[in-house]
Amino acid sequence: MVTRAAPKQVDPGATQNLTRSLEKLATKKIWLPRLLYDSLPYFYLVAGMAAFFAALYISEWFWVVPQYILFSAACLHLAFAVFRRRRKVHVDKLDETIVFAPSQGKR
Repeated sequence: MVTRAAPKQVDPGATQNLTRSLEKLATKKIWLPRLLYDSLPYFYLVAGMAAFFAALYISEWFWVVPQYILFSAACLHLAFAVFRRRRKVHVDKLDETIVFAPSQGKR
């Protein structure tokens, strides 16, 4: 049997460069309009609740239900994680801006 598939030398540098470029793409910061940024956790919450209730009402497609439940859990987790993170940042900023009155000293 004659094969034409000769083993090719793979350049490890090319593979590493591709991996680095994909990592840069995945971690790249993006700019979102303020309205979209503020409404993102609400979108996650609505999408999670809609998927959960859709899974409750599906009676025939049993293979779809686990995907709906998983999607709803992921969306609800993202919604609550974003809410917590934004609240923590907001509370930390409030703590930094509070100016305590100096004590009156001894009388």
